Amino acid sequence: MNQAIYFSLNFGRSLWFPEKFRAEYTELTESIISLNTLRSLSENQLTHYQFFFFFLMEQTLIIYKNSRINYSRFGNGPANALCFHGFGEGGDVFGFLAKYAGDQYTFHAIDLPFHGKTEWNEGLTFTISDLIKIIEQILYRQSGSRQSAVVQSATTCHPEQSEGQKLSLIGFSLGGRIALSLYQAMSEKFGRLVLLAPDGLKVNFWYWFTTQTWLGNKLFALTMKYPGWFFGILKLLNKLGLVNTSIFKFVNYYIGDKEVRQKLYQRWTTMRTLNPKLSLIKSYIRKNNTIVRLIYGHHDRIILSTVGEKFRKGIEQQSKLIIIHAGHQVLHEIHIREILPALLDDANQ
Repeated sequence: MNQAIYFSLNFGRSLWFPEKFRAEYTELTESIISLNTLRSLSENQLTHYQFFFFFLMEQTLIIYKNSRINYSRFGNGPANALCFHGFGEGGDVFGFLAKYAGDQYTFHAIDLPFHGKTEWNEGLTFTISDLIKIIEQILYRQSGSRQSAVVQSATTCHPEQSEGQKLSLIGFSLGGRIALSLYQAMSEKFGRLVLLAPDGLKVNFWYWFTTQTWLGNKLFALTMKYPGWFFGILKLLNKLGLVNTSIFKFVNYYIGDKEVRQKLYQRWTTMRTLNPKLSLIKSYIRKNNTIVRLIYGHHDRIILSTVGEKFRKGIEQQSKLIIIHAGHQVLHEIHIREILPALLDDANQ
C-alpha cells in the first residue's frame, strides 16, 4: 500500500487516508461527516465508495504521564465501544467494523503498551488504573466532562447509568483479557461484552509462572536472551506429540527473532497485573444483566471454545457462544456476518 498520510477535513478532524486515494476523494471527504450523509449518495456512488469508511479512521496521540498513547477512532454512532486488540497488533485492526456498524457505534481502540504506535515509558507495568485514566482522556475528548464522568473506577463514586449511556467492550485474544479486567473494575458502566477468542478465561501455567513469580520472570528474561535450550526442548516435545503443531509454530515465531523476543518479554511482563477473576466477573454479569457474546474459531488450537463453554456456566441467560469456520484470527472482515449480531443483538435474541 502507498504511504499513508494525515490530513485535516474542514470539520476539524485529522483522518488517516491512503495517499493514492486522497486526490480522487477530496471532494467527497470534504462533505461527508456521518453515515447519515453517506446515505444521501446515489446507489452508484454508494457502490463506488463502499470502502470509504474503512479508511475514515482518526488516529490520535494522547499524553499520559511520560508516555504517548496512540488510539484509533472510527464510526459516528451514538453508542461508544472500547476495543482491545490482540498480541502484536494495533487498534486499527477493528477499523472494518465502521463499515457495518459505524452508524450505531463510535469505536475507540487504543494501541496497548509496546504495541502499534504507542510509546510506553512507564517501565514494565501497566495497571487497571492506568487503563481507566487513559480511557477517561479518550472519552473526554469526544464528549467533554459529561462522558468523562461515566468512566470512573469502581473504587470511587458511581453515578447512575441509564441503559443508553452504557459502554460496550470488545476484546480479541490478549484484548479479551484486557476487556475482562476493565469490566471487573467497573462493571456497572458496561452493557455489552464481546469476546473474540479471548485470553483470560483460563490460567495458563507458563504465563503465570513467567509473569507472577520472581523466579519465573528471571528465567523468562534469561530465555529471551539465550533461547537455544528452550527451543530444543520445544522441538522434542513437538516430535513426541506433547505440543501441537499450531502451538509449536506460534512459539517458534516469537522465539526465532531477537527483536520479537524482546517485545514478547516486554508485553507479557507489562500486562502481568491484568488478571481477571472469573467468579467475580460472572457475579457482576448476573447482577447487571450484561449482554455477553463469545466468538471462537472452530480450527483454533491456541484458545479453545471449550474454555468459553465452561465460562458460560452460571451466566447462560446473559451469554451466547458462537463457533465460526476460522482459526484463531476470528477478528476479520470475512467473519462480519458472525461478528455483527454480537454487536447489535439484544438480550432476548
